[in-house]
Amino acid sequence: MNLKITEVRIRPANEKLVKAYASICFNDCFLVHDIRVIKGSTGHFISFPNRTKSEGGQRDIAFPVNAESRDMIEQAALAQYEKVVSEARKSRRKIVNGLSK
Repeated sequence: MNLKITEVRIRPANEKLVKAYASICFNDCFLVHDIRVIKGSTGHFISFPNRTKSEGGQRDIAFPVNAESRDMIEQAALAQYEKVVSEARKSRRKIVNGLSK
């Protein structure tokens, strides 16, 4: 089976470092929630869902096992994030300029 991203949803967040949460569907049959879009010192990147272990530290729940898959997921998530941010900026400009269209 060839892995394809079939849907990306972005939920904006108003947190210091986490700018959004992404949900990504693969091949219309497998969904991963809570992929974080994080603002780093050199730009945005993603972080995969994890849980805090009882003995401390964190354990990844879902993650790509190779760089190629990670790059594909990151590119899709960040592209959709930028699209959502751009649309939000356009909407704010319309409201600020008195255009409620």
